[in-house]
Amino acid sequence: MTSSEDRDRLQAVLEALPAGALLQSPSDEVLAVNRKFEAMFGTDGRPGLSPGRHVHRVAEIALDDGRVLRREVEPLRKGNEYLGALWMFTDISDAKRRERDLERDNRALTELARQRNTFTAAASHELRTPLSSISSFGELLADPAFGTLTAEQTSFLDAIRRNAQRMQRVISDLLLTTRLRATGPELEFAPVDVPDMLEDTLLDHMGAIERAGLFAVLDCERGPALRGDRHRLQHVLGNLLENAAKFTPAGGRVTVTAAPRGAHWDIEVADTGIGIPEEARHEIFTGFVRASNARSGGYPGTGLGLAIGRSVVEQHGGTISAGGREGEGAVFRIRLPIGGPVAGPSGDAAAGGRAPAEDAPSGGEAAP
Repeated sequence: MTSSEDRDRLQAVLEALPAGALLQSPSDEVLAVNRKFEAMFGTDGRPGLSPGRHVHRVAEIALDDGRVLRREVEPLRKGNEYLGALWMFTDISDAKRRERDLERDNRALTELARQRNTFTAAASHELRTPLSSISSFGELLADPAFGTLTAEQTSFLDAIRRNAQRMQRVISDLLLTTRLRATGPELEFAPVDVPDMLEDTLLDHMGAIERAGLFAVLDCERGPALRGDRHRLQHVLGNLLENAAKFTPAGGRVTVTAAPRGAHWDIEVADTGIGIPEEARHEIFTGFVRASNARSGGYPGTGLGLAIGRSVVEQHGGTISAGGREGEGAVFRIRLPIGGPVAGPSGDAAAGGRAPAEDAPSGGEAAP
């Protein structure tokens, strides 16, 4: 093969490379460049070539015209003989620009989140004081020592007290949401008797279930103790029961079932209410998101409860999902590992791969 054919073949190889390429001889002479290289630098361009034997290295170089190039140097050897180096250049200006834009957007979002949390905390604290006064005076008005109320006055007072309590719960939810965004749920793990926990949770919420005219059923098998935070789990379950009472017409049923399945406890809260549209079954676990039938049906709520429920369940290493059929009832399924969350390399419990959700536990109004 002639030297001309060798040069042609060498040039063809350089042209096939996806980057601008330059071939350097052992004596640091430029043997050949491809058209991509010439388009980047022009025919006389020599972007920072350094003499001497080279090792593989990668660097980013900023040009005076604003471009950023990725430079790779690959030494060429045959055995112990140094044959020169192949320099390759890739224009990464667009990628670096997108990277800078993303960093700027992240900084802006972080600042907005900080401002939102500050506002939420300040507003919640400011609302707590007048609401506490309203609740206290409501209790005083209900005291027979201050006189007997007519039936109409009693109904008015009940409405004041009921809505003040609801606002207190919303404020507590917002404050907890702010704390969760900053630090995540503060969990205290200990052995949890699941049947006992479910029975206590159902009894705590029987008042709301009975006032809604519903029938409640608890069906829980015996099984091993669950490693978890009983207080937080009861908040999650209590919120599901409150939702069932709110979204189920009188005469309906709320069913709580639980059983150990292998290495997990499976817990299910089902009702015969308005159900959840299929397209909303993932979105409702995001803070402040409510299903369309909850909004159009005039049901009060902020859409906070399910997001915190997801966060707490995932901090336990578990999962929560929504099912059922729209118009026939909702079904929420919780699966929790009996041994608790898996410890990470630092010894901390795994968080389930999600950031703390924008929500608060029992008492928060969650959308179906």
